[in-house]
Amino acid sequence: MILFFILACLSVAFSLAVVFQRNPVHSAMALVATLFLVAVLFLTLDAPMVGFLQILVYAGAIMILFLFVIMLLNPGVLERRRVFWWGLGSMGALLLVFELAALFSDVSPEDGRVSAVAEGFGSPEMLGRTLFRDFVLPFEIASVLLLVAIVGAVVLAKREE
Repeated sequence: MILFFILACLSVAFSLAVVFQRNPVHSAMALVATLFLVAVLFLTLDAPMVGFLQILVYAGAIMILFLFVIMLLNPGVLERRRVFWWGLGSMGALLLVFELAALFSDVSPEDGRVSAVAEGFGSPEMLGRTLFRDFVLPFEIASVLLLVAIVGAVVLAKREE
């Protein structure tokens, strides 16, 4: 339970950093940290597949697109790095390392924990079945929206000035 509250507090702190940062690159990096913390929360729920997909898809691919758009828009001269935010980020990263070490330590599953999720939650079979049977239409709509966004970004980037 302590692990959950520490991860939740870190997630809220980095989420607030996303909103209140003046520098868009720092804001995007705080969003990467928030998405990574959400993935760690999935790992604590014994859903490794969903956690790893969270890291690969959101913290990886989607954030690369966000950073590409930020750099494409050329936000101008970036502000100098503040020591306060650097120290806060370092402390958050250190807390995350300690929490991950506690998560992956040799703790026996018979320590009195009650399973909070259904059997098979987060497995590749359950994920595939749910995604392609129950949510096939939203999945295809999201695919088309991403394709339109990519085409729009290319058109805006190639526009003559």
